[in-house]
Amino acid sequence: MSDALKHECGIAHIRLLKPLDYYKKKYGTAFYGVNKMYLMMEKQHNRGQDGAGFASIKLNTIPGERYISRVRSNQAQPIQDIFAQINQRINEEIQANPEYADDTDLQKRYIPYLGEVFLGHVRYGTFGKNSIENVHPFLRQNNWMHRNLIVAGNFNMTNVNKLFNNLVELGQHPKERADTVTVMEKIGHFLDSEVRKLYKKLKKEGYSKVEASPIIAEKLNVAKILKKSSKNWDGGYAMAGLIGHGDSFVLRDPAGIRPAYYYKDDEVVVVASERPVIQTVFNVDFKDVHELPPGNAIITKKNGDVSITEIIEPLERKACSFERIYFSRGSDAEIYEERKMLGRLLMPEVLKSINHDTLKTVFSFIPNTAETSFYGMVEAAQDELNKQKNEAILQEKESLTDARLQEILSHRLRTEKIAIKDVKLRTFITEDSSRDDLVAHVYDVTYGVVKPEDNLVIIDDSIVRGTTLKKSIIKMMDRLKPKKIIVVSSAPQIRYPDCYGIDMARLEDLVAFRAALELLKDNNQYYIVEKVYDKCKEQVDLDDKEVQNFVKEIYEPFTDEEISDKISELLCDTDVNAEVKVIYQSVDNLHKACPKNLGDWYFTGDYPTAGGNRVVNRAFMNFFEGKKDRAY
Repeated sequence: MSDALKHECGIAHIRLLKPLDYYKKKYGTAFYGVNKMYLMMEKQHNRGQDGAGFASIKLNTIPGERYISRVRSNQAQPIQDIFAQINQRINEEIQANPEYADDTDLQKRYIPYLGEVFLGHVRYGTFGKNSIENVHPFLRQNNWMHRNLIVAGNFNMTNVNKLFNNLVELGQHPKERADTVTVMEKIGHFLDSEVRKLYKKLKKEGYSKVEASPIIAEKLNVAKILKKSSKNWDGGYAMAGLIGHGDSFVLRDPAGIRPAYYYKDDEVVVVASERPVIQTVFNVDFKDVHELPPGNAIITKKNGDVSITEIIEPLERKACSFERIYFSRGSDAEIYEERKMLGRLLMPEVLKSINHDTLKTVFSFIPNTAETSFYGMVEAAQDELNKQKNEAILQEKESLTDARLQEILSHRLRTEKIAIKDVKLRTFITEDSSRDDLVAHVYDVTYGVVKPEDNLVIIDDSIVRGTTLKKSIIKMMDRLKPKKIIVVSSAPQIRYPDCYGIDMARLEDLVAFRAALELLKDNNQYYIVEKVYDKCKEQVDLDDKEVQNFVKEIYEPFTDEEISDKISELLCDTDVNAEVKVIYQSVDNLHKACPKNLGDWYFTGDYPTAGGNRVVNRAFMNFFEGKKDRAY
């Protein structure tokens, strides 16, 4: 994605099912779990730039011994920073106490971060300041072991105010309205309630407080707590939690918006936001890593019992398609093929735009994340070139000479590495005119491979705001003096804000929305804008389930191609000499390429939860009223 876009967080959870001495004997270290957590978090670094956190729990400790450790960082390299801190503490303890070096029992008792239950998080914040207080995991402390709660997740809730008010009605006094706080306090409330109920029951049966504590841990019904806690959640989430005595869980939203995958054998239970992370770190086959079903939680009790339990009745599956287009690691076998198919399906429109002239067309991609889609597009282009060769041979077969045959067969598809990002360059000046000039030089181009009679086709995985295209990429491509520049997006037009984790909160930031507004002006239909505003305003006090997405009416008068053509105009400054054409993927083709991830609300406005419609209407009202506030 050429536009800078904040996006998804990543979670990593490991539960060791054997005593630490087992891992020491088999793998040579009792720090097996810590090492694997480092690898899992680094493999999901693509999801986190703002912060990272790690928490661990030791099982079966005695009173007076620390059993929870947590470290968080919002430094420039947060994952490296937290594990540097962990390694430093471990080394300090071993140097001060050499007897710990080969004694697993002593290591577990006295060395922090060592344990059997681990939770990691990489944060890419879409809302809230980049302070250490915003970095997961969050810790809710209590002197009763089984009332301690650690929570981390990849999520956004659309109804934060409602969740906040629910806590107030329960008699709580939340310190802020952030969804991370409200979610943790909701789970914490029902955790406290369940512990109290179990204690009262055990007290009637004659157990003392000391005797009751381990029985409470054994009988604690995590599924019941999650069902009560998540009752009013509206959003996309993969929510992970650890309870102080050792129970753990990961819960996925009922529409399957946010991803979660798990693996289990007799040594470990592992959960992560991405399948290939688990495959690589634990060297297991694709078929052994399973997707956590929507609305379900994977729950591991302290005794090691693992269950997949339905917590919320699943909705229609609307797994995020942006995960497949951009966010997830392309090394996943399914995602790799899907991204190639996205490129392949674009080829008919590309061929039309170059008048099927593959010999005078150079194909390339920008940025590197679009490379896989580029391969698919090139394969389709090669099919077209082979077709052209066959037709030429058949047409000339009566007079075909060896020289002419060799000429036809020698035609090759022209693929080049055209744009190279200068990662060292930083646009440090904030004054607009100076900054724009710097932005235009973020990418270097390869000179000498494009001729004045050539078309230049550049594929991007998505075009969100179009800012980098307009201020940098198109101008840089124009320096190569092609006849025509065709910018191809493997994703459809992004028309609506996201409210489930991707930083697309304001409508006016989206180039497709701006294009639609310009078309309304051009066609004397701008009155539709005020009509849509009035309709949105009339729904402010309705229940979420009654709210409709009226912003769709902004786009209804125009075809996809008309909006794409207007986007082409908006992205092309007067000093660009080449003809510029923007081609977007169709929603139908997106679904063909990614049949398991049909979440398309940013393209279609069909939100998977009731709160989504309220968010898009609020975003439109903010635009109309000139407010820069977020819609959720």
